[in-house]
Amino acid sequence: MTATVQSLATALDRWEMVVGLEVHVQLKTRTKIFCSCSADFGAAPNANTCPVCLALPGALPVLNERAVGLATRAALALNCVVQPVSIFARKNYFYPDLPKGYQISQFDKPLALDGWLEIGKRSVGTPIRIGITRVHMEEDAGKSIHDRFAGATAIDLNRSGVPLIEIVSEPDIRTAEQAGAYLRVLKQVLEYVDVSDVNMEEGSLRVDANVSARRRGETKLGTKTEVKNMNSFSGVERALDVEFARHVAVLEAGGMIEQQTMLWDGSTVRPARSKEGSHDYRYFPEPDLPPLILAPEWIDQVRKDLPELPDARRARFAEDYKLGDYDVEVLTANPRLADYYESVARAHGEPKAAANWVMGEVMTSFNESGGFPVEANRLARLITLVRDGVVSHQAAKRLYAELPERPQEDPRAAAERLGLVQVSDHAALAGWVDEVLAAHPAEVARFKGGETRLMGFFVGQVMKRSQGKADPKGLQPVLQEKLREP
Repeated sequence: MTATVQSLATALDRWEMVVGLEVHVQLKTRTKIFCSCSADFGAAPNANTCPVCLALPGALPVLNERAVGLATRAALALNCVVQPVSIFARKNYFYPDLPKGYQISQFDKPLALDGWLEIGKRSVGTPIRIGITRVHMEEDAGKSIHDRFAGATAIDLNRSGVPLIEIVSEPDIRTAEQAGAYLRVLKQVLEYVDVSDVNMEEGSLRVDANVSARRRGETKLGTKTEVKNMNSFSGVERALDVEFARHVAVLEAGGMIEQQTMLWDGSTVRPARSKEGSHDYRYFPEPDLPPLILAPEWIDQVRKDLPELPDARRARFAEDYKLGDYDVEVLTANPRLADYYESVARAHGEPKAAANWVMGEVMTSFNESGGFPVEANRLARLITLVRDGVVSHQAAKRLYAELPERPQEDPRAAAERLGLVQVSDHAALAGWVDEVLAAHPAEVARFKGGETRLMGFFVGQVMKRSQGKADPKGLQPVLQEKLREP
């Protein structure tokens, strides 16, 4: 380790990273938050616009009821207290992609307050609780496109007015790894309650990070900078480490951190603008929208309708299916995968065998296509064929690939059609064994001379000669019998 690297490591040890995250999540609505324009991603530029989201004179916003329901659902899943009364406000700033010159958001009276998430596995210690300051609703801005026309910026307002929630954490995060863990848990919870597709590539989940440094042991927060333009959780982690190291270098040299917004370019951070405070936005209540009033009975019903959340599902999988920590983590990582596994396990009756298949062939298909090419009941019947010795595991893998081509075909019928049913008939097995032993006299002599490890070789040769049809369980006794013959 060089002296420079050593000195940097020593300096970093003297300081503590403090991070709070602001996560913008696009809600899974068909239309925008204040108008009936489509909220779908991928339309031609400016196709999904109307007088409301273009901010034409006289156009008035009307709140999307489904957006309120999804926002409330998310807030309750994040252990927040949903406010019976919240107020929409105008957040004033001027960008080319903000046609009104303000954003309709929430400020001093947001939808929900005082939530939390836990990170860290319970099996390896006490989880860390990260506080959630608030969850509020707001509309998205449009999008500036800088690479469409040479020397010019294009504006696409399809995204203008798309419904968002902003989830603001407390500054409880102390390492880049904790930030990544928090974001992964948050994404999973939002997937489980089905409020967003949380697709970072399409911008339906975006992260801004507020980071500061303070000397270890101090309680006062340092001056923060906000890092933007991070398009993956690993990118967030790298950006935080780089920006924290920059803070420490400035502070160690006796300098001061300037509160500003920084942009991450994949390897470095660079200043974008001075960081605004709430007073810069000149918030005031939105005069065109009344207060959002939610009846306590309605909030309670939304809470009752929440699906099983990830922590509860992990605990149940471990208890009901007697699965280990690794299996539980993999199978509950995505709610659709967990649902599929449960259907297979219940239909087949052997949870571990179902888990092995879902974490193997099914996971490969799911990661490639996002779907399940073989429906759960058919997979359960396929696994049963392996358990009952009707087909080998290798043959079952081939069947798994073939079954989507004929969605109505039973796995047993497919095995018979493809000639994959295992042969357990003694005479047939003996015939294949005789052919293999005759073809390998030297190996037979070595086996009889004491090299019993060659049994695996003979099994493999018979399986090859039989094209995988020989039943391995019935094959071993036949081989032993034949190899004992003089």
